[in-house]
Amino acid sequence: MAQVTERKGPGRPPGRTAQGHATRQALHDAAIDLIAERGYEQATMRDIATRAGVSPGLLYKYFPGKQAVVLELYDTLSQRYAEASLKMRPGSWRERALFAMKASLAVLGPHRDVLVALTPVLVGDPEQGLFATSTAGSRQRVQGVFLTAVAEASETLGRKEAESLGRILYVIHLAVILWWLLDKSPEQRATSRLLKLLTRLGAVVGLASRLPGAKGVMRAVDGVIVDGLLGDGTAAPA
Repeated sequence: MAQVTERKGPGRPPGRTAQGHATRQALHDAAIDLIAERGYEQATMRDIATRAGVSPGLLYKYFPGKQAVVLELYDTLSQRYAEASLKMRPGSWRERALFAMKASLAVLGPHRDVLVALTPVLVGDPEQGLFATSTAGSRQRVQGVFLTAVAEASETLGRKEAESLGRILYVIHLAVILWWLLDKSPEQRATSRLLKLLTRLGAVVGLASRLPGAKGVMRAVDGVIVDGLLGDGTAAPA
């Protein structure tokens, strides 16, 4: 990795100039590389500074701690995912949800090593995990893709049912990502098989959704998800 040139003396706040942006990106890359190699707990800020070839003081000007590095990674990947989702084509909610899941894995794919290293943080850290308050912006951006996938699908669903189904699919997508991170099969082929099974299951769910009481069950599941996981100001379904 290229070494970062450390500037001396007063100047604009970090990241406000082209050089500042480049320095910030280089420092972030060094931090991500080290976390991927050593794990989140073992990668210290001092070690990150050494890897980047800068003083710890300069690193702290850009990133006050490892948490800031992780949050920026979440934000960047969620933005890329939102951009990728714009290619979603018209179709059923099952087709659109499958596209959304595949697009997510495609965006995350190049960063699998660091995400594997961050898995304990993603799942268990109350301040930096998938459902932490600090990650709400990134989470809501990704969740919005699934809400749109259902709301603008070819099937006609009521607004509340569409929102419930969108959130359920979002959580299923998170489960798929966790499976992908833990998948030890060559090139994560088991994840590809899982997506195919979910496609078949989606067809079954589509038929089952027409049965009496199905909408109530869907909204009840959504209520559990909102109450137990999201906790970001989303109102639980009545």
